[in-house]
Amino acid sequence: MDLSQLTEALRHDATWIVFLNVLLQQAGLPVPAVPTLLLAGSLSASPSQLLLVWIAAIAASVAADWVWYRAGRRFGYRVLSGLCKISINPGSCVGQAEARFRRWGLTSLVVAKLIPGFSTVAPPIAGALRIGLTGFLLASAIGAALWSGLGLVIGWMLRSEVQAAIVFLNLHTTSMLYLIVAGCILWIGWKLLQKYRFRKLSALLHITIDELLELLGQQSPPMLLDLRGQGLAAQTQAIPGATVADYEGLLEVVNAWPREHPIVTLCACPEDATAIQAAQKLLKAGFTSVRPLKGGYQAWADATRHKDS
Repeated sequence: MDLSQLTEALRHDATWIVFLNVLLQQAGLPVPAVPTLLLAGSLSASPSQLLLVWIAAIAASVAADWVWYRAGRRFGYRVLSGLCKISINPGSCVGQAEARFRRWGLTSLVVAKLIPGFSTVAPPIAGALRIGLTGFLLASAIGAALWSGLGLVIGWMLRSEVQAAIVFLNLHTTSMLYLIVAGCILWIGWKLLQKYRFRKLSALLHITIDELLELLGQQSPPMLLDLRGQGLAAQTQAIPGATVADYEGLLEVVNAWPREHPIVTLCACPEDATAIQAAQKLLKAGFTSVRPLKGGYQAWADATRHKDS
């Protein structure tokens, strides 16, 4: 479907097209909704029609967020693991998502729609953290209203410019297609470079849960660094003897620790991303024996559950 066909379709069925487009994007599919919102806003015949399209966008966004929230509540961080595994850069996906949610809490859901990549992972994190459904839905609706409303209002206010842009794009379709393809290639190349860098970091020697449990029973056990952050650590099973820390303030927490004593880092994130990054940071700071726990907090929880049963 070219721009002229999309324009004609939006003139007749803007509400349903916007609903479907937003629903698919928020579900995680690579179908950008902002261009559709701008175009729908520019084609709205009246404020009442604009309001209907806005409500449809909010409803679609909240519905998709609710599904991800329920998945996160039921399956925990395994959902985030699946999402970030299909990401081109899982390390970035995990680190940024965890840091933002820890720092902002429910407020992160309000701004999530404005941050590429964060919009899809924020709802399952909220579910995994057992955030209340009422607060989650309210924050999700406010965020969707701000995000979709911004696109629609800009399209409405600049409707003549948007229509002129559509005419220009239709006249220069081939040239614009080349530019878009070139831009996509550059973006994918940059993301693949980030993924390559993360894979190099991941080559760091890990410690298994069995090895860790054996060492903890010895006279001089390793020090444990729990990188899940205060919020997540407080809402889940505590790890005896572990020091809870955030990645940003990591060096301040371990400043007085002996540089030669073994340290094990762990997180609740796919591919042990934060634990690996923390271990690298500590090694660069002069600590001589730092290893991330393979499988992170989930490995610890599974092992202790089996031990108790």
